[in-house]
Amino acid sequence: MSCVGGKNLLLVLDIGNSNIVMGAYEGRKLLRHWRISTDRQKTGDEYGILINELFRYQGIRMTDIEAIIISSVVPPLIVPLRKMCERYFHIRPLIVGPGIRTGVRLNYENPRAIGADRIVNVIGAYEQYGGSLIVIDIGTATTFDIVAENGDFLGGVIAPGLGLSADALFQRAAQLPRIELVPPKTVVCRSTIQGMQAGIIYGYVGQIDEIVRRIKAELDMEMKVVATGGFARMVAKESKTINKVDHFLTLTGLRVLYERNQS
Repeated sequence: MSCVGGKNLLLVLDIGNSNIVMGAYEGRKLLRHWRISTDRQKTGDEYGILINELFRYQGIRMTDIEAIIISSVVPPLIVPLRKMCERYFHIRPLIVGPGIRTGVRLNYENPRAIGADRIVNVIGAYEQYGGSLIVIDIGTATTFDIVAENGDFLGGVIAPGLGLSADALFQRAAQLPRIELVPPKTVVCRSTIQGMQAGIIYGYVGQIDEIVRRIKAELDMEMKVVATGGFARMVAKESKTINKVDHFLTLTGLRVLYERNQS
């Protein structure tokens, strides 16, 4: 496969509880992106070999990477991935955490307690859409992050994710099966599986719409609602409040954050 670009690429990695999302940037342009499963048991060497194979398939060499930035909500993986970057790319990565320059004022009781993914999402959303915003990340947990007109982070909401809700029902109710999360055609269902799908998905959509309604009412302002995460597109189709789906929001935020820490 032909090479997608030259050297001097930025590699961004977002390590989530379920998936690791990666992107290769040439300047502001996202050239390639990948999604792999998060595996806490994998070593740095295993991740290095896997990433090298993904690169080779799409015509990128490890020597094309000039810089790396990592955001992680899985602390045990930070050290293996940092060592992987140093061993396979010969680059010391920038890790999103305390001390990094965000350019965002964090109106939070303990700013150090904010998940790295939430900060990155806020930065990416403001870069793409400006303020005022509600940024919803539909992942293992669902986070609602509020961005002011001037880009300040105003706080947010944390709720269980769609997958967690389905897993809890499967694990706690002995006779209920594990199901695929796809919306059924009707709310009133005539099978157990469809009944579970309706309850989990439409109940989840109702939760999102109600939390958004309450946020807007409490702050007394109209806000654009941007969703990201693995289930974002499916949920947005059923939601009355989500205005935009952006699957690359976190990658954008990581690119902007890297740029802000180079001066």
